[in-house]
Amino acid sequence: MALALRGFTPVLFRRIQVPIQVALYAGLFILAQQLVDWWHLPLPANLVGMVLLLALIVCRVVPLKWVRAGSRWLLAEMLLFFVPAVVAVVNYAELLMVDGWRIFIVIAISTSLVLGATALVVDKVYRYELARMARRQARGE
Repeated sequence: MALALRGFTPVLFRRIQVPIQVALYAGLFILAQQLVDWWHLPLPANLVGMVLLLALIVCRVVPLKWVRAGSRWLLAEMLLFFVPAVVAVVNYAELLMVDGWRIFIVIAISTSLVLGATALVVDKVYRYELARMARRQARGE
């Protein structure tokens, strides 16, 4: 019996892994929403939830591999979450006719700034990691 279940268990585990991880994210969000309500925090619950998850990962309460598959699935399906927002824009056609060019300029500038800032941070972290590895190799670790 154990021999028969050995091949079945990883498949079953892989199938329930993502829903369990997404449920973990939802549970953290609900907890974060309660914390925001109780403590009257001027922060959105999703930001508090991300900080909670980061604290759990850094303190090694939750291993990173426990949340990796769920986060990859959510990132892969992110476009699906934006479809309702795009459909809602159709309801404001007259606003787009009048102020559409301003909205487009704001979106283009803000997207460029975010991409630029992200590129700078990634470059700095990459250079830091290279320097750190070079120091480790120089010490002989």
